Amino acid sequence: MKKLKQIPEFKNEDEERDFWAKADSTEYFDYSKPVELDLSNLKPSTETISLRLPSYLLARIKELANKRDVPYQSLMKMFISERINQELNAK
Repeated sequence: MKKLKQIPEFKNEDEERDFWAKADSTEYFDYSKPVELDLSNLKPSTETISLRLPSYLLARIKELANKRDVPYQSLMKMFISERINQELNAK
């Protein structure tokens, strides 16, 4: 088994990116021994959108969110997610 090289310390991400663009990663990592990662607590990336709703509908959503003690945008995401799951599981 060959001795692995030490990964240098980088001043910033640009320096690290330039390094890995040219370096042979097999000289720094033993790919026969994968590392187990638990990514279950990572939040999915989000994207901001603009959504126009009638004022009365937004007021009703906020009313429901207040009763459930959750932010109204979170409640909207829950409703959308539930409906998408229903539609995708419908036969």
